[in-house]
Amino acid sequence: MGQKGNQFSTFAGVFTPSILTILGVIMFLRAGYVVGEAGILNTIIILCIAEIITLLTAISMSAIATNTPVAGGGAYFLISRALGPQFGGAIGLALFLAQALSVPFYVLGFTNSLVASFPSLSTWFVPIALGTAAILFTVNIISSGLAIRIQYIVMTLLALAIVSFLGGALLLFDPELLQANLSPSYTKPTIGFWSVFAIYFPAVTGILAGVNMSGDLKDPARSLVRGTMAAIAVGFVIYLLEILLCGGSQQRGDLQAQPFEMLVKNALWGTGFLVMGGVFSATISSAVGSFLGAPRVLQALARDRIFPILGIFGHGSKDKDEPRYGLVLTLGLTLGVILLLGGGDSMAAFDMIAAIVSMFFLCTYGMINLAAFVESFGANPSFRPRFRFYHWTTSILGTIACLVVMILIDALAAAVAILVIAGIYIYLSRRVFRSAFGDARLGFQYAIVVRALQKLRLMTPHAKNWRPTFLVMAGNTKTHMALIKYAVWMEGGRGLVTAAQVISGDLETYAARVESLRTAMDTFLRSNELAVFPEVVFAEDMDEGIRTLAQAHSIGPLKPNTVLFGWPRSTERAEVMFRNLWSIAAMGKSVVIVADKGLPSEARRRRRIDIWWRGRQNGSLMATLAHLLAQNWQWRDSYIRVLRVIRDAAGRDSSRQAVRKLVEATRIRAESRVIVSAEPFADVFRSHSAKADVIFLGIQPSEDETSAQLYGRISNLLADMPTTILVHSSGEADVFV
Repeated sequence: MGQKGNQFSTFAGVFTPSILTILGVIMFLRAGYVVGEAGILNTIIILCIAEIITLLTAISMSAIATNTPVAGGGAYFLISRALGPQFGGAIGLALFLAQALSVPFYVLGFTNSLVASFPSLSTWFVPIALGTAAILFTVNIISSGLAIRIQYIVMTLLALAIVSFLGGALLLFDPELLQANLSPSYTKPTIGFWSVFAIYFPAVTGILAGVNMSGDLKDPARSLVRGTMAAIAVGFVIYLLEILLCGGSQQRGDLQAQPFEMLVKNALWGTGFLVMGGVFSATISSAVGSFLGAPRVLQALARDRIFPILGIFGHGSKDKDEPRYGLVLTLGLTLGVILLLGGGDSMAAFDMIAAIVSMFFLCTYGMINLAAFVESFGANPSFRPRFRFYHWTTSILGTIACLVVMILIDALAAAVAILVIAGIYIYLSRRVFRSAFGDARLGFQYAIVVRALQKLRLMTPHAKNWRPTFLVMAGNTKTHMALIKYAVWMEGGRGLVTAAQVISGDLETYAARVESLRTAMDTFLRSNELAVFPEVVFAEDMDEGIRTLAQAHSIGPLKPNTVLFGWPRSTERAEVMFRNLWSIAAMGKSVVIVADKGLPSEARRRRRIDIWWRGRQNGSLMATLAHLLAQNWQWRDSYIRVLRVIRDAAGRDSSRQAVRKLVEATRIRAESRVIVSAEPFADVFRSHSAKADVIFLGIQPSEDETSAQLYGRISNLLADMPTTILVHSSGEADVFV
């Protein structure tokens, strides 16, 4: 993996494989057919749409390539470093398949052109295709440098072939034929604009042939931009000339039935052999380019260890680090496709593979554009591409264009492709990656969050929009798991939970430990799959630290509106807690104390939640928290009761009406119950809620009671009772508003 690879120049490593793939099999075998079916005007539109998508993708690719050191893997490398290993792995497989299927696509194109030139060879179609694939494999296994050098010869032959058939078409050009061939004339009901677009689109996918050589370039960032843009420009001009000149020099029937044969027949000064040599060399060189690209994508994918099963494909040869195992797999896929599809209607099989390849490449192009958009929109300071002609709008346009074209070509195939990629993404998301590369998702998410926070800051708060933002005074998270769990349950996916620990003591001794404690807390929370933010602060005085934390902790406008404490185990700790509790309440925040008796059993059963209502302010918050608790899957379908105790039966009706009004205002499914009893509240409380799973009870300060007395009274009340959540509301969560 540390070997020194090839050091190809822009011309050799990017422009040559790109232009030879662009000016390949489609130009000779199917461009005339598309003109015959869709007409000259529609074919020009098809060319322009395809080139626009390719140009937008090339711009996105150039921005990414000039912003980061580019290694092997081409488009896969660019996508994975922008969108992360999950997206990179999903699209990397699609890209490998696109490149691997391109090999039999071009081999079948070569064999079709050979049989069309020499009909006596038709019975040997499959053996010729298989033999061609074997020879190409041999060339690539010997050396990619040899394959590149062969392409210089191929490009010379290709240039002569293009001059031959374009020159012949120019001499035979007839304005009347041009006029007659302007409009479409589809030969079958199943053929339409987008079906011929799918056949034609592989003509412009050659840019990835150069991108896939990124790991073998002397200066990848510079070469990828210049070589790709030059190939796109040259390819567009030649294809446009072919559409106009061939459309104005051939009858429509000839264009549809024998597009390649007419290129040979009408060649300049009888040089049809140059056209035959050109198509042979172009298809072979395109196959060589795909043979070069596909194994390198697989090698990069394997080296990132995204799919452990692909590990063997990460190995390279000792001298040039060439992907020998990937070459063998590509050969196997090529032979399989030829044996499966080469025996029947060869052109029908060719068109079918063209449509499949188009779908894979459109997925890849869409992801390259999305990757550039994420990089740019995230606005990371590190995103400083040397390619200046870039804006994030071109990337989003490219992404949308790829998606729309996929749907228009074949909505079902597009849906299947997207679902497959999404499935791979979800599978990879469940794995833990310790990837050695950073990606742009952090910056993208950061940018979205900052923009959202800025907008949220300008909005006026309202009780209807109240959401629980909990600050849990968790201390040691391992011993306060129940407190954190209840906070997560009551947050219900509607707000935020921060688990905080305040440490006090000597500054020099403890201050340096803050970050390590925060990391340990985060690791613990993640391992228990708790969506909780960790926070550790140092203060010389514990009380001051708690009060400062409650005031200062925030994520922009997302300040904690509810502070959670655990029920203290001693009078001394209770006095500290109550002192902080009433101070925090005076700041306008709600306070919740969880007197837990351990976490409930995980056995699935219908649980009961009791709310003891003694006033509107606490009652609103208790009802809201009980509702959110019941939304959690572990508490779903819980049976909620709202209870109120009165001493005089005369107030039964008004109290019952008040409780029902609370239930209606909160819009929760709950039973309202008014209890008339002269017994002490503690006795009524125990007799009615001893079998509940959790109890909500309001708590208020009293001038007649010290903290020690309050602690003793509530401790006696909660003795031998289920988990009780004591609530002191700021009034912010008012369900009656």
